[in-house]
Amino acid sequence: GQGVDEPLSATGFRQADAAGLFLSNVKFTHVFSSDLLRAKQTAATILGKNKFCKDLEIKYDARLRERKYGVAEGRPLTDLKAMAKAAGEQCPSFTPSGGETLDEVRERARDFFEFLCRLAVELEQKEQDMHGAAGRSSGTSEEKLVFPWTNHCSEAELSSDNGGASKILDANILVVSHGAYMRSWIGYFVSDLNCTLPTNSTKSQLSSVSPNTGVSHFIVKLENGNLLKPEITCVCLNQDSHL
Repeated sequence: GQGVDEPLSATGFRQADAAGLFLSNVKFTHVFSSDLLRAKQTAATILGKNKFCKDLEIKYDARLRERKYGVAEGRPLTDLKAMAKAAGEQCPSFTPSGGETLDEVRERARDFFEFLCRLAVELEQKEQDMHGAAGRSSGTSEEKLVFPWTNHCSEAELSSDNGGASKILDANILVVSHGAYMRSWIGYFVSDLNCTLPTNSTKSQLSSVSPNTGVSHFIVKLENGNLLKPEITCVCLNQDSHL
């Protein structure tokens, strides 16, 4: 939850190191993290391993915090399940006293995602103002194949419409958050925004909390800067092959 702001354990730091090595060739343009300590440390560790953006500023945002669990915070998961059972409900839909409902968490996720979309549109506009349409040219070869999981998706998903040549993405954003929060965010993508999922994904994956440092990759297209109808493709979901 939010109320117990503990640092990463030794295992957590090892997992963050592994995620950093896994993502070391990915050239991020922005990094956002929850303002809780465990997420801050994870984001800093990932960037510390990166070949391109070690010095990129990490921006902390309270909208990325874990779900608030009220009276259940700091207690074992078995206690939360017992509370839910006593109330005649089941996890994760059960809301402990003083906690956030799933709808409230999803609203935070929606608000933050819309902020990211506005950021991307503003970047696109600045790029066009500075260089014109020609400014969005193909990148160098090392910028083309930066994603370690490219074998899990088609080349078309990572290419522009200009003859299929890969290009520098307008915004390539790393977001470091928490398991229950990310589950709500992914649910929002799928149910509200009709996100396209990988063909091998399952319903259990959608309902499961990501493993520690699990990586999910989404491509978001905003045609003509249209913030109301983002086209979202999930390339990979809760990937943990680096662990």
